Amino acid sequence: MTAVLRLWPLLTATHRYDKSISTRGRGQGERIEAPILAYLIETTQGRILFDVGCDYQKLADPALRAKWYDPAEFPMGPPQMSEEQRLPAHFARLGLTPADIDLVFLSHLHFDHAGGLCDVCGCDVHVHEAELAAAHEPADDAYFADDFAGDYRWKPQRDEYDLVPGVRAINTPGHTAGHMSLLIELPQGRPVILAGDAADLTENLEDEIAPGLCWRDREDLALASIRKLKATAAETDAELWPNHDMAFWRTLRRFPEYHA
Repeated sequence: MTAVLRLWPLLTATHRYDKSISTRGRGQGERIEAPILAYLIETTQGRILFDVGCDYQKLADPALRAKWYDPAEFPMGPPQMSEEQRLPAHFARLGLTPADIDLVFLSHLHFDHAGGLCDVCGCDVHVHEAELAAAHEPADDAYFADDFAGDYRWKPQRDEYDLVPGVRAINTPGHTAGHMSLLIELPQGRPVILAGDAADLTENLEDEIAPGLCWRDREDLALASIRKLKATAAETDAELWPNHDMAFWRTLRRFPEYHA
């Protein structure tokens, strides 16, 4: 029986960029708006946070913004993030604080998925061990070194495993070296698979298009992970949720409403 009680999608920021960043070899010159999401999962065994969004200070502080989002070094540009979109603000609307989060599960360590760790320090942080290694190289310029340089309680993973009954980690490398997705069995209705950046858009899933950025150019790994997610969804009758698809995001329940 699943331990999951509720699932909240959290909009932590938005980002405008060239579509080819999400769809490899497709969409050059087309600008899209993408949500940057986190998910709060309440279970009978504690609260799990899937991804943590960006570091707000790197966007709000002009000096930090110039350093980390220098257009010459980072042409993708900065996301748009308000104080109200920070994780503590979301938690406060539920009567919670960051201390009420028991576990952070990071799909990967890119800036828009791991930057907000500074807002939820103090709990265990699960990430694939290959992802930690790639981030410290760094394998690409979407890793911001000080996002994961704090005194965090890292719990590196390797194999697929159950975080709690009804919440299972799925290895989906390709976009990054140690990318992981998450299968969530809700108490009612169909399970949900949070694809993370294994699939930014519904288009990645339907047309089996790899993300624009692939670790060491391993498009084959990215495509294998997309097919694995689709097969897992078919086997479990799960809904497969892409991660940066604004049209899809608008179909989800608006915070503080939740899926159960």
